[in-house]
Amino acid sequence: MLQLDHLTVVAPDLAEGVAHVRRCLDLDVPFGQRHLYMGTHNHLLQLGDGIYLEIVALDPAAPPQPRRRWFGLDDPRQVRADWDAGRRLRGWVARTDCIDTVLTGRGDMFGQKVALPHDAPAFDFAIPDGGSLPLDGLLPSIIDRRGRPRSMATIADLGARLAAFTLEHPDPASIRTLYRDLAIAGAPTVISGVRPRYSAQIETPAGSRVLT
Repeated sequence: MLQLDHLTVVAPDLAEGVAHVRRCLDLDVPFGQRHLYMGTHNHLLQLGDGIYLEIVALDPAAPPQPRRRWFGLDDPRQVRADWDAGRRLRGWVARTDCIDTVLTGRGDMFGQKVALPHDAPAFDFAIPDGGSLPLDGLLPSIIDRRGRPRSMATIADLGARLAAFTLEHPDPASIRTLYRDLAIAGAPTVISGVRPRYSAQIETPAGSRVLT
């Protein structure tokens, strides 16, 4: 029902996000697109098997938005605090072909379905009412592309491939149970850690690297 779609580096500033990924992976991730309907922009990188990396930040040139944005980006203080604490690979997105079923009875976790772009909807995305990350990022954001697969043709392929995706958490058993109950294919491996923190082992042309 749910499948890992992409990883998200949520940055206070897009250039800062790109620089962080360059330090981690030794790769210059190209610009992706502007989301005029959400007031954000991104850089994108293929990670193999239809999975990709998104570096996303507020677009300072965008006009004010009529509703909350995704990935907690309406709270720049929190984004900066997480960034400075090393929580830079901050979240992930899972895809589904039945978003209404996934959200039934789970609106308090994932939020409400929003059709995007607003003027000519092509996909649905779940956004919590306050615009925060679902369960503070422990759960994925949910996307439904209405039966159309994400085209990889517009996403740069620099030879990077996702080898492992991991979440450190002080109560790993409860998070594993949550992922199992939601039947998420490709969910991160959950291990014990002092605080929630994601990492991704990525094979690159220059060798194995870790993105945090």
